[in-house]
Amino acid sequence: MIKKVFSIQYSVFKKLRTALVLRVQTAAYRLPSTNSRTKRGFTLLIAVLTASVLLAVGFAIYNIVSKELVFSSTGRESQFAFYAADSGIECALYWDKQGAFATSSSLTSLQCADRITQGTLERESLSSGGENYYQTTFLLWMEGVQSGSCAQVEVRKFASNRTEVRSFGYNTCVTSNPRRLERGIRAQY
Repeated sequence: MIKKVFSIQYSVFKKLRTALVLRVQTAAYRLPSTNSRTKRGFTLLIAVLTASVLLAVGFAIYNIVSKELVFSSTGRESQFAFYAADSGIECALYWDKQGAFATSSSLTSLQCADRITQGTLERESLSSGGENYYQTTFLLWMEGVQSGSCAQVEVRKFASNRTEVRSFGYNTCVTSNPRRLERGIRAQY
């Protein structure tokens, strides 16, 4: 009899356990399957994420390199602008020593580095801070230089016998160029 009762209890327990396990599997938790479709989806996800990260890193490197190239070419163009300003001020200092900018003399064309200065040689009487001066302006083109740089030079002769020379060099004389650079040099004596 005990065996019989135990046998009935055991069979009821087995049935309950099977029903409970089935209910838990379907309702709350699904046991992991060895289905290859699930693995393929996970592999595809990892591949897409890896490709996205590599693409983002490649784009960032390209962006940095392109900015560095622009930055290095700006340094080169800045040198052209400075050399133009230096040539302009040297030309003005030479001709000032020759007396070309004296207020009593008439304006003539200037020749620097075997080139006649371009544009008009203008002289005007101005005033700044209560001090009167004559300003002569000319434009010097740097021919033979690959970039086509130029310099705009201003020579100011003050009534107090003081002279100020300003030279503004440009890497290109095209005013609409977005990469146009200006470097200036000033001499006072």
